[in-house]
This record gives sequence, C-alpha cells and structure tokens, in this order.
Amino acid sequence: MSDWRERIDAAAERIIERVRRTPVMTTRALAPDNFPVDLKLEQMQHTGSFKVRGAFNTLLSSDVPAAGVVAASGGNHGAAVAYAAAKLGCRARIFVPELAGAAKVALIERTGADLVVVPGTYSEALAAAQAWEIESGALQVHAYDAPATVEGQGTLFREWESQGLDADTVLVAVGGGGLIAGAMAWFGQYRKVVAVESEGCATLATALANGPDAEIEVSGVAANALGARRIGRICYDLARRQQIEALVLPDAEIVAAQRLMWQKLRQLTEPAGATALAALASGAYRPEHGERVAVLICGANPSPDPLG
Repeated sequence: MSDWRERIDAAAERIIERVRRTPVMTTRALAPDNFPVDLKLEQMQHTGSFKVRGAFNTLLSSDVPAAGVVAASGGNHGAAVAYAAAKLGCRARIFVPELAGAAKVALIERTGADLVVVPGTYSEALAAAQAWEIESGALQVHAYDAPATVEGQGTLFREWESQGLDADTVLVAVGGGGLIAGAMAWFGQYRKVVAVESEGCATLATALANGPDAEIEVSGVAANALGARRIGRICYDLARRQQIEALVLPDAEIVAAQRLMWQKLRQLTEPAGATALAALASGAYRPEHGERVAVLICGANPSPDPLG
C-alpha cells in the first residue's frame, strides 16, 4: 500500500499544472435524514470527468511515439485522452462504441482527435483500439486497468484529503474500476470505501461473486460511462484484499439521484456521475450512528447535451 501511495504522490506532482483542483462542499440536502454529506464535485474537472487525471499521468510518464496515442472509451475517457493529447501536442485516435451518445462524441470531436465510432459496446471499441495499437505503434491509454491510470485517478482522493476530508466512508461509482481502484490504493483500509454500481453494469459485484474473469451484458442508463464487460484486475485484487462492499442499484434510483443533484444543488451530472449518490439518497447505504459519509460526484456529460 505504501508503494501505491508513493506512486500517487508522484503522479500528483506530475499532473498538478494540468488538472483542476475541484471544489468540495458539505450539504444536508441530499440524504434522507438530512445528515451532513461531504461531496467532491469532480464533474467540474476538464472535459467533465475525473478521467483527465489518469490520461495526463499516462502521457506525462511515457515516451509517446510519433504515432501518438490510442484509447477505447465509452466517451469520458476518450474525451480526456484527446484533451490531454491536444494539450501536450500529441496525435490521438479514439475508438468509441455507438452507445457513447452524441454529446460525448461531439466533446471528443471538439478536441481535434481522430474519432472512430465502432458498432457494439466498449469491448468492441477496445478490440479496435488494440488492433490500431499493433498496426500503428501508438501508445495505448487504458481506461481503467493500467497502473498509470489508477495512479492518476488516485490523485483525486489525495487532493480530497488535502482539502480536509473527514469522512469515515467514501462512496464511489464503479465501471471498469479505475476510479475506485485509485480510492482503494490511496485510502488503504483506514477509510471505508463502498462501491456503487448500476444493475446493468455491475462488473465488480459480479466478479466478487464469480471470479475475476466473470463478464456481464452491459445495459442501462449509465452504460456509456460505466459499461465495461469485466472489472479490471487491479481493481479486483484491491477489492478482494480490502473486502469492500459493492452495492448494485436499479436505474430508477440513479436517475432520481441525478435529478436530486439538479433540484437541490443546481449541479448537472450524467447518470454515472450520480451513481454513488444514489446509494445514499435511496437508502441502499445506511450509515451507522455518527458515521460521516462522503460521496464522489464524478461525471457531467449527460446525453443528450441539455444545452446542445
């Protein structure tokens, strides 16, 4: 664990001039019993998600070839890699599945990256990206299951602590597992980390029940952000070691949490961005008496784009 923390420290120093220090707040407006909840508003990060942290860390810690970089993504990771590549003067080719949605496709296109839309889901986009990596020699920037990605996402939780995080428990959404792997890598076992998944993208809960190679059929409102078929091995190994709890929620509760963020705080999120909050707002996660809870809000790219 100390090794992970040292690597996250190094990543934070590497990317500090490239990412936003996103705001935190405490509110009583979101939990059923009006108890205080700490939030980190990472949806205000560049490109609308935490993904730029891992993208910048990967590019800044690698020798990027003349062929540039390649990434597969449901949307947010692709936008982050494309943004980081543009800022660092690298070529980028991004493969996304059809379900990425017009808003995320447009976000990637605005960076100037070479965008390829692939029939199917994230898995098909990943296969196409891997084929391009072999053909071109481009550097693959994995969305979640690579040490540099996890280290970059871990800087989010390091930053949160530096902003005075005082929670016993942190709720984090899970797709492929890069974000929550960063949380587990940084916090170790001295803060409780709870995984929250949508019922159509429950990779971690499925793997914890059936083994690391278990796959799911991706579906649901958060599929274009959380839609990996299999949990990343880094995440799986950390989750098994730390024996974390994985909650699976129906789409209706996630949409309700997304709406709650807008109605109560005027914060716009995509379904994946509100997934962790849904566990608390719905009562699926019930804190013990005196337990202090924090929720990461992680994405702000709903589809369709409400402002076009």
